Amino acid sequence: MSVSIAPERASARPAASDPRPVIKSAADVSGLVNRGAAIGSDARVVVAIALGGIFLDAYDLGALAFGMKDIAREFSLTPTGSGFVASAITFGAIIGAFLGGYLTDKIGRYRVFMADMFFFVVAAIACALAPNAWVLGGARFVMGLGVGIDLPVAMAFLAEFSRLQGRGNKAARVAMWCPVWYAAISVSYLLVLGLYAVLPEHNAGWLWRLILGFGAVPAIAIIAIRSRYMSESPVWAANQGDLKGAAAILKRSYGIDARVDETAVAAPKARGATWSNYGALLRGVYLRRTVLATVIAIASSFAYNAVAFGLPVIISSFLAQSMLTTILASLALNLCFAFAGGLFSVRTVPKYGAWKLSVVGYAFQLTALIGLAIVGKPSTGAEVVIAIAFLAAFLLGQGVGPGSHSMTFASLSYPTSLRGVGVGFNQTLMRASSTVSLFLFPVLSAALGTKVFWIIAVAPLAGLVALLAVRWEPSGYDVDAEDFAAQQPR
Repeated sequence: MSVSIAPERASARPAASDPRPVIKSAADVSGLVNRGAAIGSDARVVVAIALGGIFLDAYDLGALAFGMKDIAREFSLTPTGSGFVASAITFGAIIGAFLGGYLTDKIGRYRVFMADMFFFVVAAIACALAPNAWVLGGARFVMGLGVGIDLPVAMAFLAEFSRLQGRGNKAARVAMWCPVWYAAISVSYLLVLGLYAVLPEHNAGWLWRLILGFGAVPAIAIIAIRSRYMSESPVWAANQGDLKGAAAILKRSYGIDARVDETAVAAPKARGATWSNYGALLRGVYLRRTVLATVIAIASSFAYNAVAFGLPVIISSFLAQSMLTTILASLALNLCFAFAGGLFSVRTVPKYGAWKLSVVGYAFQLTALIGLAIVGKPSTGAEVVIAIAFLAAFLLGQGVGPGSHSMTFASLSYPTSLRGVGVGFNQTLMRASSTVSLFLFPVLSAALGTKVFWIIAVAPLAGLVALLAVRWEPSGYDVDAEDFAAQQPR
């Protein structure tokens, strides 16, 4: 059976006797998705729930930003013990991303998403009740497994429940992960601020437990509404040869009442999900895309983690103020620049593309880091203002460019059959970069002071070089059609 790559297939047009669109192949299903959902459908709710998973990822990763000193004091931790607790979640995320990418392609998006929500609930409660550092570290590791598993499946949902062109296209929906991420970080700051204000001083040790335990609340909410709105990806189902199942999903989630052509019951399957698919990312046309997506992810992660997760320390050294001032300044910078930059990128990527916005974002970051290195530790009020402005420029560049589009390149460089492993591979390396940067930043900062910004500046420079070397634009490109080409008879 010959299957056309073009999304606007003749077979997807209504027959004369039946106004419903006809499905003969996975290409027809993809074409209907690419044209968009009907008004009042559940597709946007599915996207919102997937973004809720990303919110949990960010919240759980950043929840300890202000709690490590209290944990170290309560459990009498050495610096090594503190490092174990702080990094346990990132080690779990490395393993989770690798496993999650494969499972997302193997058993489907819906099953993996529903399973990883339970990781968040159990791990958050265990963290809040941890009697010692070993339990806390183990619970954070399990939480990391959930975080790692969630990103591949969340990105698959965002890409496969979105239209191809126009406002709210696939690139814009995937880029939404960025402002949602910063919103979660801001929520953690607000929660710290609220608890810091209301907790009696003799109960201040509860602060970190309450912050970590709160992560179970949105996870339980997502689990509660899953059966009403969540569905399998229609394109993934069609790629498994289940056209009838894909048609049912289109009707439920998209409001599209399509009928399956009787001659297409035995539709051919796309590339099967195997561990060897990780190797496929490094062959053929995917090699260049994988190299670009990987460099962007590692560079973005290394620089952002060094600066953003060290933001409270940086600000307190600049301002020499109280804990309250540090929290407020960190919150303001994240909301006004990183979050706002992410929203700007979501709105403009359908017009300008992910490549151009990433170049602009890295240019902002490179300039900001060089400026911070030149200013050094501020000694006057004017220098403090300049240093804070450079920090703001760095976070704005992160939101506009690599923060938003590291996932755009990772998710939309591969078709449905490889999307899970593509994001999983990308996240595995990115989480490894995060672990290295979180470990190295305090060490290098202690040894080099503000000259450490010269080293961090290498990251956006590497991102710029990779973008200029590989001019790949994923926004507006129908990458899923590459699966359908593979189904063509030879």
